[in-house]
Amino acid sequence: MRFPLLPLAWRGAVAATAVLLAGTVAAQTVRFVALGDMPYGPPDKSYPPYRALIERVNALQPAFTVHVGDFKAGSTLCSNEEFSAQLEHFGRYRGAVVYTPGDNEWTDCHRANNGSYDPLERLATLRQRFYTPGRSLGQQPIAVENQSTVMPAFAPYVENQRWWAGDVLFVAVHIVGSNNNFETRDPKAVAEFFERDRANVAWLRAAFELAQQRNARAMVVAMQADPFDNQQPVETFPRHSGFAASIGDTLVPLAAQWGRPVLLIHGDSHVLAFDNPFKHRKKPVLNLTRLQVPGAADVRAVEVSVDPASSQPWTIQVFDAQP
Repeated sequence: MRFPLLPLAWRGAVAATAVLLAGTVAAQTVRFVALGDMPYGPPDKSYPPYRALIERVNALQPAFTVHVGDFKAGSTLCSNEEFSAQLEHFGRYRGAVVYTPGDNEWTDCHRANNGSYDPLERLATLRQRFYTPGRSLGQQPIAVENQSTVMPAFAPYVENQRWWAGDVLFVAVHIVGSNNNFETRDPKAVAEFFERDRANVAWLRAAFELAQQRNARAMVVAMQADPFDNQQPVETFPRHSGFAASIGDTLVPLAAQWGRPVLLIHGDSHVLAFDNPFKHRKKPVLNLTRLQVPGAADVRAVEVSVDPASSQPWTIQVFDAQP
């Protein structure tokens, strides 16, 4: 698999790109970093390489970094101490960090090896500790809009965020692995799923409406889940899928209708992928590209360069902690 490469030595003006909420500006290249599913494992083994990767990100000076969730492994404690350690890690990024939750931080926390926590209590704690309406994480936060503020009917969903970089709209949406918490054996999980799914659909629809109104040149959507996990054939989203409404019925057809470039970034499966796997009405949606970031034992990140003036705007460079 070959990808267009962006030289790591390149240091364009995009690091100083204005991130705006009040409108868009003339087309310009945007450079940011995407990563997720890390750090995984005991602190003495997983923290040092992750911290070294953060320093590598800092040296690249991207406009911002997007962490697509799972900031801990699925077999480690969901403790307040773990949450504090990962909040401290986000504070090590010299720039801005936008974080969207993964399943390891809350849906899987009922497991005995996770500490037998109540997943909904862990989700409430995540929202309280990791999200401040109006701004991202990191040493130099950027301004964001939160669904909790923009759409009062969805007040709990502070983690659903959006922001502009030049004339590219970025959207973080809370869609997680393990079938998006659509666990039919657990009535509480099912109730949570349907409420969040409704919020996610509304947030994605609002994103495309905003992109149309402000003449966005491209859109980037970030979430945690691999929507194709254990799904055959991969391009369909049956009704028992936790991604049927948000991805199959919303993101894919809206992207196809809009026609401009859309990049979906996710983690969850820990293997790099950069392709066009989506179909709408049995036809490939070639303007909707998928970037699945590495993770877990593969401690690497992806630098993404966006040229919104190009019909092929996405250029990626995968990198590790070594300069």
